[in-house]
Amino acid sequence: MAAERSAARNTGSAGKVEAPALLKLLIAGRWVVGDGQRLASRNPASPQELVAEGQTALASDLERAMSAARASQPEWSRTPIHERGAVLIRAAAALEEQASGLGLELSREEGKTLAEGTAEVLRAVQILRYYGNEGDRVAGEHYASPRRGERILITRKPLGVIGVITPFNFPIAIPAWKIAPALVYGNTVVWKPASTVPLLAMRLAEALANSGLPSGVLNMIIGSGSIGTDLARSPGLDGITFTGSPGIGRGLAAEAALRGLPMQAEMGGKNAAMVLPDADLDLAAEQVLFGAFRSTGQKCTATSRLILADSIADEFLERFEARLENWQTGNPTEPSVHMGPLVSEGARMSILNDITIAMETGAEAIAGTSSANPLAGTDGAFLAPTVLELPRGNVGAANIAWRKELFGPVLAVRRAASTDEAFAWAEDSEFGLSASLFTRNMAIALEAIDALNVGILHINSESAGSDPHVPFGGAKKSSSGPKEQGSAAKEFFTHTTTVYLRG
Repeated sequence: MAAERSAARNTGSAGKVEAPALLKLLIAGRWVVGDGQRLASRNPASPQELVAEGQTALASDLERAMSAARASQPEWSRTPIHERGAVLIRAAAALEEQASGLGLELSREEGKTLAEGTAEVLRAVQILRYYGNEGDRVAGEHYASPRRGERILITRKPLGVIGVITPFNFPIAIPAWKIAPALVYGNTVVWKPASTVPLLAMRLAEALANSGLPSGVLNMIIGSGSIGTDLARSPGLDGITFTGSPGIGRGLAAEAALRGLPMQAEMGGKNAAMVLPDADLDLAAEQVLFGAFRSTGQKCTATSRLILADSIADEFLERFEARLENWQTGNPTEPSVHMGPLVSEGARMSILNDITIAMETGAEAIAGTSSANPLAGTDGAFLAPTVLELPRGNVGAANIAWRKELFGPVLAVRRAASTDEAFAWAEDSEFGLSASLFTRNMAIALEAIDALNVGILHINSESAGSDPHVPFGGAKKSSSGPKEQGSAAKEFFTHTTTVYLRG
């Protein structure tokens, strides 16, 4: 399918204001203007700058998208997997060619630094290529039969029509790691991206549509959260994959359960970094800084809790604060800047309110600010990196900064008297997505693998980060359903058929 271009690119040099891109919906192979409310995507570093604008989808648009996905699914599932994968590989090449321009668009729309925005586009390229080559990997299993003249085969089939709901913080990488496996395994997709970052969603859909994807196989609707709920309730849907807040995820899970639909959900983290007495403190200070404050702390795998062994706590904090003094917050398109704004002013005000509550209940700010915009004279959604040390005992354990996923550049610190206490505090959360441990002691590292109930464990590296060829997902209340990425994705996007084959 040769899809129409939806708008002129919004990719000038850093700092140059471009005309806003026109947002459109992708339904049944055509780019169409929505009939819903006006949607304006603004630069969170400079809110007067309009990055993209358009109109949202209505319920009737969703119905048409679902009908198109349902109608195209049988033929797409019968298309050889190598042909399906070739579409992803062509889309990857198109995105790679445009990576610098798309990285700038991402930076202006979401607030990541230009380096992080470009790296995210290239991560989407990597993901598309990984799944684009799925046809060369094992496709099923063969078992011996206890009966003569018979073989038992385990084959895999697509679920059917998948509803994809994605968040703002990785507007192209997270959609890629959901949509790519869904498509290569023979499913069709109706995708609802976050309405705060619609432009990069449209760019991913363009790349796929212009790479030979048949009409109706991928449909993208832009709208408010209610459209996501409507998608979960749509007749003809065969599964839902979601990344976002725990509250929304649990609501969608309830909808899916009522209808008996499989659901895959990533719903948050309150990730701990533990620095033990034998750790390389310079390495730990660097990695904790990256884990806490890259992407403005807006990662589900960000380090938001720091547990320091008593004996090295003061020395570590000195080294950490020295690094933080050189950490530049500002316009994310400037190469010298390490951290841009939060995604919106609403997010900034919510986090400031939580910081205030944390300090009123015993937290001490040892770095950052709890009130002022760190960039005087600007109106962007900026917040200085904030480090809060919590009191010992139950008071610290109950503090909002220890309990709540603030989703911003806020790091809560506690001191532990022993390794066992450090592990116990790391486990002191309803979430279990990621953790990092800094130690030179291999025995302790091996103990951590058994003691920490998380989906991802980093030894001597930051808590954030994942590779597309290995499973991604959490334990406890961080995740629900099969893991994402790598071969684990097959467990959600396909079902098995056990074939008893006799000649």
